[in-house]
Amino acid sequence: MNFVALKMLVADRAKYFSLIFAIAFASFLLANQISIFIGIMTRPSSQIQDVVDADIWVMDPQTLYSNEVYALRDYDLYRVRSVPGVEWAVPLYKGNGRAKGPDGRFRTVILMGLDDATLVGAPRKMLVGSIRDLDQPDAAIIDKAGYLYFFPGQPLEAGKTLQMNEKRVLIVGISDASAPFESFPVLHTRYSQALGFVGRERNLLSFVLAKPASGASAEKVSRGIEAATGLRARSTAEFSLDAFLFYLRNTGIPVNFGITVVIALVVGTVIPGQTFYIFTVESLKQFGALKAIGVTNRRIVGMILLQALVVGGTGYALGMGITAAFFARTMNYLPTRGIIFPWEVMASVGVVVLLVVGLASLISIRRALVLEPAVVFRG
Repeated sequence: MNFVALKMLVADRAKYFSLIFAIAFASFLLANQISIFIGIMTRPSSQIQDVVDADIWVMDPQTLYSNEVYALRDYDLYRVRSVPGVEWAVPLYKGNGRAKGPDGRFRTVILMGLDDATLVGAPRKMLVGSIRDLDQPDAAIIDKAGYLYFFPGQPLEAGKTLQMNEKRVLIVGISDASAPFESFPVLHTRYSQALGFVGRERNLLSFVLAKPASGASAEKVSRGIEAATGLRARSTAEFSLDAFLFYLRNTGIPVNFGITVVIALVVGTVIPGQTFYIFTVESLKQFGALKAIGVTNRRIVGMILLQALVVGGTGYALGMGITAAFFARTMNYLPTRGIIFPWEVMASVGVVVLLVVGLASLISIRRALVLEPAVVFRG
């Protein structure tokens, strides 16, 4: 009977392929938009996630996320260091500056000023040079995207120079830093050097990075820092979530992607469901003939479920293949770097497709179960 069910399914090739391509298109659209949404919404926390040395971020109480910072006072660093449970704490500058290349082109850059002694927060993925090269005068490490912007078409190499605040910036290394939300170049330099690149202000201490003592959780130590200093302290995971929620609540990104996902759900539910239902209705005479020769309702149900499984599985596999090919093509493109196709999205879309074909099957099964075998003898 399974062979008969498959023959019935592919007999009308037009309907068969329309079912497959409708599910494939819906699967691709869902997986593509959800993956891009996740990739974009994790970018606000990219500089947070790149700091692997420290587990706690201390900031002004009014700082909501990492890209909008109110500077701390210099002595706040020592207050954090005095809190029980803090193993060590170092300063971090994070702000924006304007860099100018040798050909006159300029661009806003994200400047990360690292503790001079420890270089906590330095990039770990280096393409050229070493983080220890930051000991040189006027030294900075630029990410690959920024290097290609200021020096287009040139090979990746150290020794190039930029200009910030009328000061020379010597590029001693090129990093593979995570893509920021604004797609600005990312520069890492020493804390003392960063102050010269941006110009002296009264307070330039953006964050204090801290490490909890052995055996203490970052969350517990963070609450202790808040109680002792009145500053805001967040673990890396909490601060990353803050950045995600800020953009989720204050931008139109969720609405735009949500509309696309809803359209994909409608297309993936209505069109395949309606087409599969019409296919079953047009096959009622065949099912009636099978019932007339003694095929049980249980076997009829199994045949319909097999047809739904074949259509849903084929369309889903095709949609995931197209999605994987899309991200394989774009993952190395600089504006879309870091946006990947997570396996969790693939699994979630698989569940959605299963529910869609399952619902369509239930509607079709109901018509087949109430079918009288005598229908086959009607004109």
